[in-house]
Amino acid sequence: MASSPARIFAELNAVRPPDQARPVMGTAVVVGGSVAGLLAARVLSDFAESVVIIDRDDLHATGARPGVPQGTQLHALLPGGFLQLEQLFPGFRDEAVERGAIEAPPASRRNYLDGRMKVVVPDDADSLAGTRPFLEGLIRRRVLRLPNVKTVAARATGLVFDAAAATGVQVDVDGVPGVEHADLVVDAMGRASRLSDWLAQAGWERPATRRMTVNLNYATAMFRRREANPEPALVLALHSPRVSSDVAGAAYFAVEGDRWMAMMAGYGDNRPGRTAEDFVRRMREQFPPEFGAVAGNELLGDVQTYHHADSRRRDFRALTRFPARLVSVGDAVASFNPVYGQGITAATLHAACLSTYLRSKPDLSEPAREFLALQEVVVDAAWSTSTSADLALPHVDGPYPRAYRLRSWVSGQIVAATVTDVAVARRFNKVVSMREHPNSLVTPGVILGALRANRRAR
Repeated sequence: MASSPARIFAELNAVRPPDQARPVMGTAVVVGGSVAGLLAARVLSDFAESVVIIDRDDLHATGARPGVPQGTQLHALLPGGFLQLEQLFPGFRDEAVERGAIEAPPASRRNYLDGRMKVVVPDDADSLAGTRPFLEGLIRRRVLRLPNVKTVAARATGLVFDAAAATGVQVDVDGVPGVEHADLVVDAMGRASRLSDWLAQAGWERPATRRMTVNLNYATAMFRRREANPEPALVLALHSPRVSSDVAGAAYFAVEGDRWMAMMAGYGDNRPGRTAEDFVRRMREQFPPEFGAVAGNELLGDVQTYHHADSRRRDFRALTRFPARLVSVGDAVASFNPVYGQGITAATLHAACLSTYLRSKPDLSEPAREFLALQEVVVDAAWSTSTSADLALPHVDGPYPRAYRLRSWVSGQIVAATVTDVAVARRFNKVVSMREHPNSLVTPGVILGALRANRRAR
């Protein structure tokens, strides 16, 4: 394994599927057809003779899934996730664009901080814009086409253990109990994962859970889009707490179906945009002119709202006893403040961790410690990026890391410099899009560059 988190992160970003499938197990069972579960199944298809995905929803159905309550909200596919999906599914970009997704190169993206437009990084990676059901549907179709992947419409009710290993998943199919036997079980049950309870019930340790309360309130609306190739196609406007106390920011993307998808967010008791009238008024009055132009189009349907109470992570690596043949991925391990758009991209990197682990031909009769170590690098990176920003919010009261005041001051200098300095913005964009580890952002060169840029701006 590479020595530093930054190097591990770089290697995970470069992981590609093996040229030739080399099965190391018979059957792998994935519990949960989430994006993380689908990506895990894609990786497992290279290393298992058969892959079974268990989910209560019919994964062959189209449209939004009932099991994804946040599916109606705006989702960002960060450049890091876009690049990972293209590696897992060659031709993903072309298929997405052909079906209506909007590709957003750097020149067609605008990013505002407190009303000031940030510099464009011309050599930045492209983004891809689409609704959650659309993007998830593309991934699902690709995965379910694989000849060794099948689905089981059932409710997972527990795990089967044999001595020190998980050997199967207990299921309930329309009231009829059964077992799906497995050589490897992957928990992809999301934030509400029941794996901790199942472990405790079977006499194993329960992983500690860390939480940071953020109380984020989302509102998302759809508007008619007339431009086939809009410029800009993606606009983000963030407000720091010193500028706005009731609305944290807004964004809009051009998405499939000739629509604009617009989002507004607030914290605590602030719920901006809950009604159509309030949504349109704020778009016109509290954000740059592009937002008002989008809000002048026909509103399609009702405003959809969503509440996100907290960011959380389960620390599986800290367990002294953990079953073999069992891993957890995606939001089942860590879920973050969704305003930063890390969820799907983090799931692609969890899949890269799984691919790297299985490529090493591990002894599956031992706990997957190597996988957990790789995954911790990804979780730490996303957690540090999102929670360091959340700690600046007035209603968040910790826990604060060591040297928080100094870290916060340095972070503020770097963020401020992204408005005017291309070099600092380039490195910042690579970190927030999860193409580089956060450690690469707090180097002497970047910090000095940020200080010089802010001095010039003043």
